[in-house]
Formats: sequence, structure tokens, C-alpha cells
Amino acid sequence: MSSVNRRVQQMAAVLVLCLAATPLRAQTAPSLVQGREPSPTGLFALPVEDEQVITQPAGPAPTPRHTGIKAMVKDLGSDFKHLPSKENLFWAGVGGGLALAVHPADDNVNQSLVNSDFAHNFFKAGEVLGELPTLLASAATVYAVGRLKDKPKVSHVGMDLIQSLIVSEAMVQPLKYATRRERPDGSSKNSFPSGHAADTFAFATALERHLGWKGAVPAYIFSSYVAISRLPANRHWLSDAVFGSSVGIIAGRTVTRHGKPFPVVAVSVPGGAAIMYVHNGAGR
Repeated sequence: MSSVNRRVQQMAAVLVLCLAATPLRAQTAPSLVQGREPSPTGLFALPVEDEQVITQPAGPAPTPRHTGIKAMVKDLGSDFKHLPSKENLFWAGVGGGLALAVHPADDNVNQSLVNSDFAHNFFKAGEVLGELPTLLASAATVYAVGRLKDKPKVSHVGMDLIQSLIVSEAMVQPLKYATRRERPDGSSKNSFPSGHAADTFAFATALERHLGWKGAVPAYIFSSYVAISRLPANRHWLSDAVFGSSVGIIAGRTVTRHGKPFPVVAVSVPGGAAIMYVHNGAGR
């Protein structure tokens, strides 16, 4: 009977040790995540070589020094190289689909806004605020302030804004002369897509990449205001503004994406697709 008692006592001791192993191992896990040695009290601590698997996520990439003209030209070449991509094809598809969806309402929407004194007065400033010279001057000012005050992050925002506008115009102008759509007022045949919408959305998208949503929301509101302002002015159809907005998103997204994930990504889901926002504090 004494040998049986000893076996029972041994089994009980093993059971107690097994039950104690779980909380002890859980206590050592945070230290592994932080890259420290396992706790010496842990009965089932992972081997030292396993620490290489559980590491701290890399911090944001350091902001380069100020970008000059030569670097901008080089970056532009890389920007155009990155234009063909699945993500950009998705945004082009979204913009094209929405433009086709609102196309039947082009005449009615324009007529109602053109004949509205309130809309005409409220959106009147959009023509000047959304012009390419105005946006380029704003971007150049941001860049100049960053250079003069020796703030690389600020100068990089300004340079990305300038590059986004250049890429936007490089897409808009060929599309205008390829489609040859007549403007609502009959003044010319370069209505599609809206350059004002494309440039302001490129501007807003570049800001969103650097500043996050808190700083970008006002920019997107501004770009939407400019895009809509082209309708009461009788210079663009609604579908022109819708597709122009997607062109601007593609431009701003391409300029700010190299080596870093873009915070707004398209993913496939069962039965369709979804747009997700990924928080990332790093700027280009």
C-alpha cells in the first residue's frame, strides 16, 4: 500500500506542476514580445532562438532630407512606373462605374444647378480655388516653408503635393483629348474628366497620406466643393467630376505609396470588394 500511496502522490505532484505551467508561461510571453530574455521562473519558456520570431514591429521609416529638383524628376519617373497596378485599376474601375451610373442624370443635375442662384453664388469661388496655378502655388509654399525652416517633413509634404498635381495633369490631359467630350456650355470638347476635380483630389489624397484623416477631412471637403463647383458654372457634367475625382485619388496614391502601404486599400471579400483604412503614422 505504501508504494501505491507514493505513486498517487507523484501523480498529484505532476498534475499540480502542469496546472501551474500555464500562468507561468503566460507571464513570460510579454517579455518575449519585447525582445527580453525569458523569465527564469517560467517552467515552459520558449528557447532563446525563438525570440527572433516574436519581435517588435519596425518603427516608421526616417524622413529623408529635403527633396530637390533632381530628386523630384527621379521620383516622377518612379511615379509613372508605378501607375499600372491592381490598386489603381480598382480605383479606375470604381470611378468609371460611378461615372456611368450618374451619366443618365447629367442633363437634369446640370440644369437644376445652373438655374440655381444659390448654387451659382455658393460655388463661385471653386473655379479659382481649384485651378492648377492656385494649387501649385499652395504646394510650392509648403515646400518653401519646409526648406527655409529646415523641416524635412514639411518640405516632403510640399514636394509630394507638387508631384501629385503633375501626375494628375499627366493623366487628365490625354484623357480629355482622347474622349473629346463637349462641355455643357459648348465652349470646347475637352470636358471629360474634370481637371479641377482630379487636381484637388490628388492634393487631398497626398495630404491624407501624410497627415491622416484628421488633417485630410478638410482637404477632401474642399476638393468635393471644387468638383461640384464645376456644375453650376456649366463647365462640366456630373460624370466628369466623378471620374476626375478617381483620377486624382490614383495620382495622390501613386506618389505617396513607394515602399509603404497606402492607408486606403481595396480588398476582396465574399461576394464583392471592400475599401479598408489602415492606420499608419509614417509619411513618405
